[in-house]
Amino acid sequence: MRMYPVYKGLQKPLVYRGFKGKFIAYGISSLGLGLVMGGMTGAIVNMYIGGLVTILSIAAGLFYTFSKQSSGLHDKTRSKGIFIHHIHLRRGYGKTGI
Repeated sequence: MRMYPVYKGLQKPLVYRGFKGKFIAYGISSLGLGLVMGGMTGAIVNMYIGGLVTILSIAAGLFYTFSKQSSGLHDKTRSKGIFIHHIHLRRGYGKTGI
């Protein structure tokens, strides 16, 4: 039997400044959205309020991203308690007619 090498990737998630995987994109998008919101606020209302909105929105977006990352890569329902699943099988279940 011939053996062929199989490339399995890097075997590690991509990490950049504490962000892993898809959360890197979430962090970058929160930076971009904060800059756009602050720029719009600065142009419409006041430059100082726009700067404050920029800082607060970027900080809130990054904090939210870090908190979502700590819960895991995929959102999981974590139910507490004991669950009993009743089995309703017919008498001949599993027997094949072969």
